Amino acid sequence: MNATIEAALPFVHDLTPAQLVALQANTATALGCDITFRDRLGEAGAGPELCLIPSGAFQMGAREEDRGFGELTPRHVSIDRPFALGRYCVTAEEFEGFMHEAGFVWPDHLVRAEGRQPVINVSRGDAETYLAWLSEKSGQRYRLPTEAEWEYAARAGSVSRYFFGDRIGCGEANTGSFQLAGRGVQGWRRFLPFCAPMQQAVDVGLYPPNLWGLHDMHGNVWEFTGDPWIGPIDPLHRATQPGQWFVTKGGSWFESVWQSRSAARKPRMWDELDMNLGFRALREIA
Repeated sequence: MNATIEAALPFVHDLTPAQLVALQANTATALGCDITFRDRLGEAGAGPELCLIPSGAFQMGAREEDRGFGELTPRHVSIDRPFALGRYCVTAEEFEGFMHEAGFVWPDHLVRAEGRQPVINVSRGDAETYLAWLSEKSGQRYRLPTEAEWEYAARAGSVSRYFFGDRIGCGEANTGSFQLAGRGVQGWRRFLPFCAPMQQAVDVGLYPPNLWGLHDMHGNVWEFTGDPWIGPIDPLHRATQPGQWFVTKGGSWFESVWQSRSAARKPRMWDELDMNLGFRALREIA
């Protein structure tokens, strides 16, 4: 990836929804693959379901009126090569197959997700070990997405706060509050009428996908990226040492909808474990 727009790359914000769908379909045709697919993992079954993401250029970052602490100013970024991204976060049942074969031991004191819930309480190192296992089993290269790749895929051509527009409701994302404000509102008034709080991550795929087929890019669980966090972790602390903190994206069931904007970002520690923190797999396209 580089930070300039290549002439051959479409600027996705100039494309209509129909053209964005066609861009994805044409990329699949050119590569001789399906828009959605799964890699075989030998006796371990199949890997996570993936969506093909076409190459293109986009504007990354938050609008001036939206920008909060640690958020990036708008800039044009090129995604030079297509890639495949998990249609959903890696689920507990997908991680279970890795656990059995790789001998991963789950600490007894940690809450565990089940079935189609996103796997939680795994560190970034655990996520990378799982992705290395996928790579070995499939013969393909799996890794965490960069922040730019994640935001490009989440936006799917949109310029609004969320893929669905500048406002979203409880039918479009699992977040802790639908208040459009930088600070949360405490108590029962956090929730708009008819939006019952989930109080936890829910099964993947319960909310509608974006134009490129990706579910839960807003809310449910924060997702690790491959990028280190540069600078202070909050307004009261100095810059951190490189490698201690990494960028996460997407918001979660615990924070307000404001934290689930496409441009929103949050620092998390390398070895941090949390009930609102998971990850999504990226598979490189040769």
